[in-house]
Amino acid sequence: MGAQMIPIGYHTTQFLHEPDVFIHTSGGTRIPAHSTILASVSPVWKNIIDRPCKHRSSERVIQINGVPCNAVTAFVTFHYTSRCSEEEMEEYGMHLLTLSHVYMVPQLKQMCIKGLTQRLTVENVVDMFQLARLCDAPDLRLNCMKLLTNHFKAVEKTEGWKFLNRNDPWLELEILRLMDEHQTRKENSRRQRKEQGLYMELGEAMECLEHICTEGCTDVGPCHVEIKKEKMKPCTKFSTCQGLQLLIRHFATCKRRISGRCLRCKRMWQLFKLHSYICQQTDSCKVPLCKFNIKCSKRKGKMIQGGKF
Repeated sequence: MGAQMIPIGYHTTQFLHEPDVFIHTSGGTRIPAHSTILASVSPVWKNIIDRPCKHRSSERVIQINGVPCNAVTAFVTFHYTSRCSEEEMEEYGMHLLTLSHVYMVPQLKQMCIKGLTQRLTVENVVDMFQLARLCDAPDLRLNCMKLLTNHFKAVEKTEGWKFLNRNDPWLELEILRLMDEHQTRKENSRRQRKEQGLYMELGEAMECLEHICTEGCTDVGPCHVEIKKEKMKPCTKFSTCQGLQLLIRHFATCKRRISGRCLRCKRMWQLFKLHSYICQQTDSCKVPLCKFNIKCSKRKGKMIQGGKF
């Protein structure tokens, strides 16, 4: 029985002669194509086509095995149309990704990666991950890892994971290691964001401290600045200003400050100490305790701690 001929719609502006290449599939399908079109899209096709034929009169035939006939037809059609339907992507997306990788068709490969990423599920994520490794598709691989990490308990119950557990323990181990690394990166990123937020809060607190001690604000300020009670409105310059003013007022009157038993006073003392580390104008600085240069020695720090604000 002869091979079944499947014609393709050659939607192209180029003038085409009769097909000079025939692609045979393992299912017996015979797909006509043009060597110039194939060679212009893929360097792999070009190398295959440029190989000398054994017999000049013989028909040029290229065999593609192990892939469904319709997937090969969609693959060849893409060379002419640069399009792939949603139905073809749904049905043959994994096969098309494999073919686009093997034959080096980057435009189709990117379309397949995008299409398969949108179709990732708990049921197919293990197969998709294996395919992404084999076809060098890091974007698809990363999305697979995200799904595996976020829904691992559900993935463990799938047939794909059970098959992997029975037949490829090394790949299972690699996935578990990558999941652990992914989780570690997420935790590190979360910690870094938290630290950055803390640094920003400390920076604002330092600016706010100088603002209160130099200009005065609401109801707290240096001795030489008169606070106008009619303007006692929340400060709009710093979000931390009101809280810091309350902390300063507490620090100035707290009886447990000297013994070091008050947590609020310890926090205020840390702010004063941090300010002294970064202040470049200790002689003219209006922030209390700064001119004594707290960072010099513990002994000096103890002397300052006993003073009044």
